Amino acid sequence: MIVKVKKLDTEAKMPKVEHEGDAGFDLYANETASLKPMERKLIPTGISIAFDKGYEAQVRPKSGLAINHGITLLNTPGTIDAGYRGEVKVIMANLSDTEYLIEKGKKIAQVVFNKIEEPELIEVKELDESSRGEGGFGSTGLE
Repeated sequence: MIVKVKKLDTEAKMPKVEHEGDAGFDLYANETASLKPMERKLIPTGISIAFDKGYEAQVRPKSGLAINHGITLLNTPGTIDAGYRGEVKVIMANLSDTEYLIEKGKKIAQVVFNKIEEPELIEVKELDESSRGEGGFGSTGLE
């Protein structure tokens, strides 16, 4: 699979895998911004991407930002469809009680590429029975 990356700003950083074999390519902020507690902002990366139909790109949080600073992503994982050519932007949220400074050029998220199948949807009158049935949202308990 080839992913084409277009820098929309000369200072934008290319996505990068930190360690050989890692699934996620790091994404970097292309502007400096402050995130107050419980605030959310859309942060640009300064890049756009193109890849083949039959794949998706998922934007996911960085675990270090989550555990160390309470920073996560909303709408996670965020899906980038194969036909999208706009700038990759990240919806960041501060769940901590301390303001966080997002610095230009620093890691803010990661992107993982996945092969997807396009299913055929068929309308039916009834669904097959299953052991779970209609149970959901906590129906299996916590024990």
